[in-house]
Amino acid sequence: MQTPQRPGPGPAPLTVPPPGDPFLAGRTALVTGAASGIGRACAQALAAAGARVHVVDRAADAARDLAEAIGGTAWVVDLAVPDVVDTLPDDVDIVVNNAGLQHVAPVHAFPPDRFALIQRVMVETPFRILRRTLPGMYERGWGRVVNISSVHGLRASPYKSAYVTAKHALEGLSKVVALEAAEHGVTSNCVSPGYVRTPLVENQIADQARTHGISEEEVVGRVMLERSAIKRLIEPDDVAGAVLWLCGPGTGHITGTSLSMDGGWTAN
Repeated sequence: MQTPQRPGPGPAPLTVPPPGDPFLAGRTALVTGAASGIGRACAQALAAAGARVHVVDRAADAARDLAEAIGGTAWVVDLAVPDVVDTLPDDVDIVVNNAGLQHVAPVHAFPPDRFALIQRVMVETPFRILRRTLPGMYERGWGRVVNISSVHGLRASPYKSAYVTAKHALEGLSKVVALEAAEHGVTSNCVSPGYVRTPLVENQIADQARTHGISEEEVVGRVMLERSAIKRLIEPDDVAGAVLWLCGPGTGHITGTSLSMDGGWTAN
């Protein structure tokens, strides 16, 4: 059996991948939750492929540092405020809905305000963003919507009622957009990873340890990776590679799907 790997101590130092094939030259992308983790990796990958990237995050310094490094634009906003979406640019070709948060508690003890907050950031905000950006994509006859879902958009786990609900809803929204947007040359898909080496997962390890009354090492091996055939956390760059592929050539007929990156979790 492979030994489960703990997450690293934190996000890696800010690096910018070398320019590759600039197949997204002339395109503009908007990435939410872009200052760290999966969002940062996506912003870097899209920029390396030639896109101009709008870096959306509430972490001001990290967002601005990343935007400067990749030649993008930082938008420092709190996506928990619904109307803030109206201040973001709507003239974009690619939307990566990535921003999210987590709270771990049994349903009977789950704070209703926390449940509502998670739905607002992870369901309502993507809807509001797409409501504003899809018309421009339709007019130009090309667009790519990539929603960062999760294995929890396809399967459930205890103690994560808000997160599982939100990711299932995001999967549904993505499919509806796929059906409506198909005639306009716009695709909509989800990328659904298992546990990724991000700050969010670091926090989950501590939360799960408290909830289950076990050590953090046991959380990784017994809780997080128990159902995964591959006993390694997924790297943010791997998820970004899938996002970039969905925005690239040869994927125009891939829409309404959920690309699982779960190490075999859903094969069980």
